[in-house]
Amino acid sequence: MSTLAELKQVRALHGKKEREATGLFLVQGHKMVAELLASPFKPQAVFASAAAAGALAPLAKARQLPVHVLPEHEMDRLGTFESGNDVIAVVHQPTTASTEPAVEGELVLALDRVGDPGNLGTLLRIADRFGVKRVLCGNGTVEVYNPKCVQASMGSILRVEVRYDDLSERLALWQMQGVVIYLAEGKGTNVFNASLKRPAVLVLGSESHGLSPEILALNAERIAIPQFGGAESLNVAMAAAALCMEFARRNQ
Repeated sequence: MSTLAELKQVRALHGKKEREATGLFLVQGHKMVAELLASPFKPQAVFASAAAAGALAPLAKARQLPVHVLPEHEMDRLGTFESGNDVIAVVHQPTTASTEPAVEGELVLALDRVGDPGNLGTLLRIADRFGVKRVLCGNGTVEVYNPKCVQASMGSILRVEVRYDDLSERLALWQMQGVVIYLAEGKGTNVFNASLKRPAVLVLGSESHGLSPEILALNAERIAIPQFGGAESLNVAMAAAALCMEFARRNQ
């Protein structure tokens, strides 16, 4: 049985302050919790409704982790979904993320002041889809453990390493170490005509404001998605998908 204090702490993890204080976050939904239990991430506790608990039991048992069965109304209080709060895991945030520069053949995605958690989660899915194993987030980017971000990642948060850093400083250092920096910028070179060398970092900016002055000040190559119709701009996730596909195509 879970104590009222334990359940209160789970509910508190809806907020960023508690996530930062405890180093914990929530993974919700049967599919994502099943992926979690098969991943290297370290779950602290799993809560489920009676109807959902049985299917998770073998995976939880393999991790020597009990499943706390709660009434559906209590699960709804613990979860952040409007409906379908049948499985919730409390998970330890990873404590290490590499600062080593991109290695031969690697593409790293870097995000400058991306503010929407849904977009960040989608960007993790895109990175995962195109084989990008690391994402660098500038300090102005939304928190990756926001429940909306975790859900939007559809499990990719469990496979893509995320690090927060002083982005301009880190990129300048990596550039001196031989990593090519590409800035996604509307007035840049048509990506179809760009060299797209590796190891590389592809940097995408805020949905509203684009790349920050500090990033634009880097001596980096600017690349753009060609325009064939009337739409002048793309959502940051749409832009990332288009550019990552071209990087992947060149690397075949």
